[in-house]
Amino acid sequence: MIVIAAALLGAVIGGLTARRRKGNRADIAQFAAVYAIAFGLGGVILTLILEKLLA
Repeated sequence: MIVIAAALLGAVIGGLTARRRKGNRADIAQFAAVYAIAFGLGGVILTLILEKLLA
């Protein structure tokens, strides 16, 4: 669940960042995808850490 939430948050932040920088549709899509992947990876790492600590 953390991974999905992080990926969605990353996509939103990436899209808003590209829009703020006056990017076109392709720029917005690329920023959203890259941020979603990065935040999703962070969510995976956070999930693994929490599982090891709580298990």
